[in-house]
Amino acid sequence: MSQKAIKITGWVMTIVLALVFTMSAFMKLTQNETALEQASSIGLDASTYQFIGVIEIISLILFIIPRTGVLGAMLLVAYLGGAITTHLQHQQPIAMAVTFQMLLWVTAFIRFPELKQRVFSIKKV
Repeated sequence: MSQKAIKITGWVMTIVLALVFTMSAFMKLTQNETALEQASSIGLDASTYQFIGVIEIISLILFIIPRTGVLGAMLLVAYLGGAITTHLQHQQPIAMAVTFQMLLWVTAFIRFPELKQRVFSIKKV
């Protein structure tokens, strides 16, 4: 695969993730009725859920900007890890969160080869 194709693939995957995270954050920030019901089912009040939406948007913006992309990726990985844990704690399905977590990792490795090298490097002693 050419470098140009790899770069395009990374950005297409970034756009897909951005759309999903934007929709998720928008529901939290606008206090969507469905989102508030979901929040209350796991014991979160409306203001806390809205704050989580702000964190989600900030992390997403950092992920989209190439210079801060690795930091944004790590924040989104942590965010999704928290979501997975919360869903497990409340006996809710985790398939969607795990799927987006994997897609996020793949996208980060494609966009930031240095991250892939650091994670999978084998040091010779």
